[in-house]
Amino acid sequence: MCGIVGAVARRNVVPILIDGLKRLEYRGYDSAGIAIINGGLKRVRSIGRVAQLEALSHSENVSGHLGIAHTRWATHGVPSVANAHPHQSRDTIAVVHNGIIENHEELRVALQQQGYLFESQTDTEVIAHLVHSHYSTHHDLARATREAVQRLQGAYAIAVVCADEPHRLLAARLGSPLLVGIGEGEYFLASDASALISVTHKMLYLEEGDVADITLNGYAITDAAGKPATRAFHISELSSETAELGPYAHYMQKEIAEQPRAIADTVEKILDIGFMPELFGADAVNVLRDVDSVTVLACGTSYHAGLVARYWIEQIARIPCVTEVASEYRYRESVPNPRTLVVTISQSGETADTLAALKHAKAQGHHHSLAICNVAESAIIRQSSLSFLTRAGIEIGVASTKAFTTQLVALFALAATLARVRGVLSADDDARYLEALRRLPNKVQHVLNLEPQLMVWAERFAQKDHALFLGRGVHYPIALEGSLKLKEISYIHAEAYPAGELKHGPLALVDAGMPVVAVAPNDALLEKLKSNLQEVKARGGELYVLADNDSRFSAEEGIHVIRMPDHEGILSPVMHVVPLQLLAYHTACKRGNDVDKPRNLAKSVTVE
Repeated sequence: MCGIVGAVARRNVVPILIDGLKRLEYRGYDSAGIAIINGGLKRVRSIGRVAQLEALSHSENVSGHLGIAHTRWATHGVPSVANAHPHQSRDTIAVVHNGIIENHEELRVALQQQGYLFESQTDTEVIAHLVHSHYSTHHDLARATREAVQRLQGAYAIAVVCADEPHRLLAARLGSPLLVGIGEGEYFLASDASALISVTHKMLYLEEGDVADITLNGYAITDAAGKPATRAFHISELSSETAELGPYAHYMQKEIAEQPRAIADTVEKILDIGFMPELFGADAVNVLRDVDSVTVLACGTSYHAGLVARYWIEQIARIPCVTEVASEYRYRESVPNPRTLVVTISQSGETADTLAALKHAKAQGHHHSLAICNVAESAIIRQSSLSFLTRAGIEIGVASTKAFTTQLVALFALAATLARVRGVLSADDDARYLEALRRLPNKVQHVLNLEPQLMVWAERFAQKDHALFLGRGVHYPIALEGSLKLKEISYIHAEAYPAGELKHGPLALVDAGMPVVAVAPNDALLEKLKSNLQEVKARGGELYVLADNDSRFSAEEGIHVIRMPDHEGILSPVMHVVPLQLLAYHTACKRGNDVDKPRNLAKSVTVE
């Protein structure tokens, strides 16, 4: 969602800010802006892409050694220049903000009574005027920022500059991520590490309630209680090269193609030490021995990974597992169990709903927590007692692909490790599972070779308005993920069901205009699935079947079949999701959509 970049340096920071915003474009936004302090406050804002903001900044000769920039995803107020960040107060204070201020209406009324005029519909403008109201009494920007945030209710990551203090940058966070980048005699600010990788890899992450006072001479951090605080810095492993598009038409296409390498990198550590508790942290052996159940919390694509994990954990480790939509979990009465392992899954590690669900679970007395995430420095890893870092690399396309398949690998390793700790993993299964993981990257590469056939299917799907996805058992979540991918980027209405549920309602939708995709591996449920598909065929439905070589599906009129590489047993879900990603991608391309930036969606959802 919204992105923040800030910088204070002895050089012109405008190119740094613009480059940072470009690197955050994948997060989703509808407007962008920049504020520079240089003999006063200069602000430039625009609707649309960062390239338009860059052109405007160049035409207006904007430059300076201190500045903040922002890409906005509309929440309070429509996308417009007036609502775009930065917001300012009386040509003195400028603010950018991620998050939602819940008491903004109350604060707006109080500030209007003080004579402040509001030009936007946003909650953020309240922050600018609030900081100014405090600053005007003592002219101390750090103090004014601390006083202002104490009055805010909700979530925020903010950056503040002042026309009267041309080498000072203030930052504060609560509920939204924010980090400080450390250069040589220059300092930076961002909501995402990827924004800064062209200028520094040395970064520190602000904790909840922190306020950072940043100048050319260094930085000082105070915690939520207003006391001086020290935060450890990290060296980011992100690289500029991994964020480049290269020969691909879209980042999503690139990231689908990168899956064999991403899976191989994620599997490497597992193959090195086997299904050992140390995969998940130094204290994992004690934690995993104590747990008697698993609760998985996640949203969107990560939730579908959690649904697959439920099948694996119960089948392999023989302990109960439930998978919950994180955004719903904390709003219902659940039954706490201190011996439950709470597993959170998040590509970014900053997903607001998942973080809130984790916090709620811990407050309920669940002290065993494990984060599966793609970002080493993320909030969800820092707030969990155990973690597994997937090695998917930067994922820029909004529709998650390689993050999903590497999450599945991590969850499979968790299931097998729990089984080993509990003494229910046989030596034969241990060896068989490790060998399956070793083969998996090559098997996924073979699936990618099916792309020309999926492009033919996409030609047909691009003409449709609806689609139905079917799967059984552990492949039902894969049908859900295929449906989500098609919805996200092609804007075709799609639904997914367990195939056995067809006759309980969805069959009423089936006609010649409704393509039906079936995930049909050769497993114990294949014959039942075939019976379900006959129900579709009998009603004139058009079937698109992803079948294994030995599934005995034959292509005929009304039945289109793509044969997968040899079945990979229990890891089949990892293979079967890849063609569904390709189908969605090529369908969206045929429809002329902006694949990497689908409408109304953002990569990292950092507000509820």
